[in-house]
Amino acid sequence: MTSLSLVSAACGTVLLAGAAFAQDLPEPRGPVVLTVTGEIGRTNGDGAARFDLDMLRAIGETEIVTDTIWTADTSTFTGVELEDLLDYLQADGGEIEARAINDYAVSVPVADGVDGGPIIAFEMDGKIMSRRDKGPLWLIYPYAASSEYRTEVIYARSIWQLDRMDIRK
Repeated sequence: MTSLSLVSAACGTVLLAGAAFAQDLPEPRGPVVLTVTGEIGRTNGDGAARFDLDMLRAIGETEIVTDTIWTADTSTFTGVELEDLLDYLQADGGEIEARAINDYAVSVPVADGVDGGPIIAFEMDGKIMSRRDKGPLWLIYPYAASSEYRTEVIYARSIWQLDRMDIRK
């Protein structure tokens, strides 16, 4: 070990000979609702980051109020911003393969994860989304905010019953 060894508990980073190693994620305490694999710097085992609902909430909740082509009225969706989740995981890729419970898959550019962009919603109108209501997770874009979010490409990326993501180069 060199004289450059440093442990900083405050930021959860260990520096050894100039290299930074991210602190691992805690284990989920509740049912796992999302598993992220691939090009990520933070995991909680076997190269994957597994999240329960409380872990997603802890990253930071946000809301989008929008109508969708799949729902009758304007709804309030609560979830974690895609950008925040990717930052939290130290994701280093260009593409997300997002998969649903039934193995339906879509490709979402990491570049879609911008401030004020899509969220991974776990609540609709204050209620946890069940599988019947497109849950447990639904990638929601702020459709009402801009015509850029009301395109067939964006609608195709709006995967519901989301439970897995793989970050790829």
